[in-house]
Amino acid sequence: MPVKSPGKGSWDLRSSTLGEIPIVNHFADRLGLDDILDRYLGCTDRRMRLQPAKAIGLLIRNVLAGRTPVYGLAEWAAPIDPAELRIAQEQVALLNDDRVGRALDHLFDADRASLTTELVVRAIREFGVELEQLHNDSTTVTFCGEYLGARGQRQRGKATLRITHGHNKDHRPDLKQLLWILTVSADGAVPVHFRACDGNTTDDQTHVETWETLRRLIGRADFLYVADSKLCTRSALGHITAHGGRFLTVLPRTRREDGWFRNWVQTNTPEWVQVIERRHRRRHDGPPDIYRVFESPLRSAEGYRIIWVWSSLKTHNDERARQGRIEEAVQALERLETKLRGQRSRLRERAAVVQAAEAIIERAGAARWLDYSIEEYTEDDFHQAGPGRPGPDTRYRRRQRHRFRLTWHPRTDNIDYDARTDGMFPLLTNDNEITAGALLEKYKYQPRLEKRHEQLKSVRVVAPVFLKSVTRIEALLLVYFLALLLDALIEREMRRAMQARKLKSLPLYPEERSCRAPTTDRLFDIFHGVQRHELYQRRRLVQTFEPELSTLQLEILDFLGVPRSAYASRR
Repeated sequence: MPVKSPGKGSWDLRSSTLGEIPIVNHFADRLGLDDILDRYLGCTDRRMRLQPAKAIGLLIRNVLAGRTPVYGLAEWAAPIDPAELRIAQEQVALLNDDRVGRALDHLFDADRASLTTELVVRAIREFGVELEQLHNDSTTVTFCGEYLGARGQRQRGKATLRITHGHNKDHRPDLKQLLWILTVSADGAVPVHFRACDGNTTDDQTHVETWETLRRLIGRADFLYVADSKLCTRSALGHITAHGGRFLTVLPRTRREDGWFRNWVQTNTPEWVQVIERRHRRRHDGPPDIYRVFESPLRSAEGYRIIWVWSSLKTHNDERARQGRIEEAVQALERLETKLRGQRSRLRERAAVVQAAEAIIERAGAARWLDYSIEEYTEDDFHQAGPGRPGPDTRYRRRQRHRFRLTWHPRTDNIDYDARTDGMFPLLTNDNEITAGALLEKYKYQPRLEKRHEQLKSVRVVAPVFLKSVTRIEALLLVYFLALLLDALIEREMRRAMQARKLKSLPLYPEERSCRAPTTDRLFDIFHGVQRHELYQRRRLVQTFEPELSTLQLEILDFLGVPRSAYASRR
């Protein structure tokens, strides 16, 4: 707001927000992001007042630092120094949804595969990302609306995705979706590849193509490919093995080898080898988490190794889950029994009672551990034969009614059988060199990939998507992948710096509470609200007030390798 000073003319104090944008720019510059976008999205049309590469670069920064819908970009960018957004001051007002939408169209028409590959390869080389072990998993991006134009038809010479119903991993079967497939390194969970597939695509159909893409990207096939049980198909495993690849996955419960081992341990005691013992993740005073491994005496039908794992925490969770399902079913059966005893019960046929009891047990998932029986009996019911107030001579009519009594009991044989295998799950691999304990350690990195999916949905807010054009949606998903790539590189750099300095934590949480594993979003919160102020007199810059960074902020910049000059004026 301008400040008037009598006799000295008009004064104007202008404030511009910096926030975390200089940090994003530092890592984007190391990737060469803006130059690569300009090369692939360069437009020779001089009538365009906002180049597509500029709009996409700003959109990536917004996903990381603003999380504003496309139609709100101008409002988000208004208080930020335009130089930090790599645009001119007059271009801020041009950030409407139409121009950004057309920029997304340019991104869809560009060679997105080559653009993504070049950026990923640059990240691998610039930051020294190891690619010996890669983790793959998928999630769903849910959409609200019909999306009648997203039926997989070709547009502008390119195939498009089909937004449709499928197995929704957000537990929203009523909504349409796309399948998002992400592969990350085991070195900082850095995204190295992503694919978007039709909403009704199943995971087992995607692994061969994904693995082939990774092989071309890395230039060799001997990396360890880690995925969940959907990888365990003969075609996918056979393809990886035949081409010199290595895999690690979970053997599904539906495989015969799983059932054979669970039968075998009923009469045999495996020679478990303890490989991990550490403090409980949530309760430091609780029992430690213990992991043991045992290599199955029989290999899979294809000849692959089966490594069985026993977890103390999973044992506790399996027992609680089974008991919880049994208790849920019993409580519902008790309510049903109360209704059967009532005078107004509508369940007067045995078949109806059976159907109600079966539905209860099935809904609770307790059919394996709980059984029931139905006893039928007759009950006399007396009613006054005529009208009027009852007296000594009143006649009554007897009526017999069929009633049902419901009882239940646990199936102790199945409970004891399953209790003996609580906490056990099998890993499957074609690597004959790695020890069983090392394989478990490698598989336990998989939750880091699931964390990336959580960041995509909860932190970066990939949905709801306020776009109707499927071509723009596909381009927007690439924008989110590039934002995740920058996110992971910033997080990795910070944690590696802490490890190099042997720091176990930093006071990043409110009230200076310790943070052992900083995320990019947590680091950005520390820089939220950082501003630069400029004092003008009659439109002439008189003085610039640079932001005064705190000791913690300077320390974070040092850890990330961001020069302090990144927060200095470029004028």
